[in-house]
Amino acid sequence: MKNKRKSSTLIMLSTILVFGLVFWYLVENGMIWFNMPSKNRYPVRGVDASHYQGQMNWERIAEQGITFAFLKATEGSGTVDDCFTENWNNARAAGLYVGAYHFFSFDSSAATQADNYCAIVPDQEDALPPVIDLEFYRSENLPEPDAVRESLRILLARMRGVYGKQPIIYTTKECWELYLKDSELEYTLWIRSIFTAPVYGITPEWTFWQYNPRGMLDGYTGGDVRIDLNVFRGTMDEFRQFAGYDALPQ
Repeated sequence: MKNKRKSSTLIMLSTILVFGLVFWYLVENGMIWFNMPSKNRYPVRGVDASHYQGQMNWERIAEQGITFAFLKATEGSGTVDDCFTENWNNARAAGLYVGAYHFFSFDSSAATQADNYCAIVPDQEDALPPVIDLEFYRSENLPEPDAVRESLRILLARMRGVYGKQPIIYTTKECWELYLKDSELEYTLWIRSIFTAPVYGITPEWTFWQYNPRGMLDGYTGGDVRIDLNVFRGTMDEFRQFAGYDALPQ
């Protein structure tokens, strides 16, 4: 009896291990994810991408139900994404709604960061609003909230003045709580929430939601096999209105 119990225990543990490894493989490769937002509820879907994805076939991306793309343009005061211009032109040519994002640096001035972004991102009437990517990239010596808010105020004002649209801030719940909560900054919220739906109580209410940082699509080679997946909070008509397309000449 004792040997039978040991054998049953080993079989059970082996089964759990196998299922665990299979589950890890599927998650790691973006085949399943914790969040799977309903396509009926969130029909407008998009990606954010950079040089990390390598060569992009935007026509193939668009064929997979993707409506919009936010592309990395700049980082800090001096970095420009090598693939930005190519991605910008090709994604637009493929019929996607396209915007550009700037990875915010805690270590350089807001004025020079704004210079960097505005020098590379075209001011095109049919582009999506500019985006500031605000997230932690270090765990020690984080700047004080007031200093970050002042930098964001400068950067938001510059983007709004150049592009004529209210900028978007992409962030995590943790970063929002430290730097954006109870601030008077005016922006559109793009929230990252990969394990659950976005937490209620965050203001302003989210407009874009990054739900999967390990998505898998066809259409890019030579870089990371995973890509960030996002949804817009609303219908296609509401998305066009948000993007200002309804006001453009037909």
